[in-house]
Amino acid sequence: MAYAAFRSIGAYAPADILTNEDLSKMVDTTDEWITKRTGIKERRIAAKNETTSDMGVEAAKKAIQRSGINKEDIDMVVCATISPDYFCMPSTATIISNKLGLRNVTAFDISAACTGFVYILSIAKAFIESGMKKNVLIIGAEKLSAITDYSDRGTCILFGDGAGAAIISATDNKDEAIIDVHTGADGEYADLLMTPNGGSGSIHDSLDQEASSCFMQMKGNETFKVAVRTLTKDVVEILKENNIESDAIKHFVPHQANYRIIKAVGDALKLKDEQVVLTVAKYGNTSGASIPMAINDIYEQGRLKSGELMLLDAFGGGLTWGSALVPFSPLEK
Repeated sequence: MAYAAFRSIGAYAPADILTNEDLSKMVDTTDEWITKRTGIKERRIAAKNETTSDMGVEAAKKAIQRSGINKEDIDMVVCATISPDYFCMPSTATIISNKLGLRNVTAFDISAACTGFVYILSIAKAFIESGMKKNVLIIGAEKLSAITDYSDRGTCILFGDGAGAAIISATDNKDEAIIDVHTGADGEYADLLMTPNGGSGSIHDSLDQEASSCFMQMKGNETFKVAVRTLTKDVVEILKENNIESDAIKHFVPHQANYRIIKAVGDALKLKDEQVVLTVAKYGNTSGASIPMAINDIYEQGRLKSGELMLLDAFGGGLTWGSALVPFSPLEK
């Protein structure tokens, strides 16, 4: 039987930094106010001519180089994004594939907002375990600055740009395998976090109306409450179903949306501070790129070792949610 192994990680963060002090000159806010409510100190902003696919390519190059797998052996590319290069088509995954020189591979995008990376991890796992694919490149990439209203202090303080990528490959060694992935959604709460217009469900009287309504909008307090409740429940379930205790988790890698949400979930699970991976202060919320960027941080710091168990946990617009139990399984060099 084929199993799916998490072989490598890579990430890219744009050079430009938008600090809380910078934002205080744009909207009615302060560094103290933002830090207290979100834990965010700064976020990265892509250059005007830098696209979501550009960032995805840079992250993918690192993941491929670190994987020990020949680029030509990649047979599928999946990108999670809510800020694609183009509306509807072509998919960002096809553009990334072309820029990487990958030909004749399956390539497509998915839209699951901040849960995107967990969703594409589950897709890669399913394709590999079915025998349909052997080496899948998964990418979470976002240029959220392109869909952020910088006059809305409720959202502009949260979001940043970046990309993360991983190689998921077939293995016959069950000890290397991704243990489990949970995903779910409930469209009843769709209006808590959304870009309300710009699709076929809206009719516009003017171009100005269309442009302004394509920015992200969020009901912050309601989203916070549902996020904490849903994330905690999902993580408790995946640990119980797999008979794993929380102290067996070496790295808890939550979606980096808000420090208060991360803290609430970590406390509910009785996780120690050293188990919790935090990058929200320096990157903000990068949606589908959030989790792989955080994994990359601990990898580059030398904190992520072969065989160590990661617990991934995410929640996003849709509403969507997901969790995964993933041992880090790089190829022996």
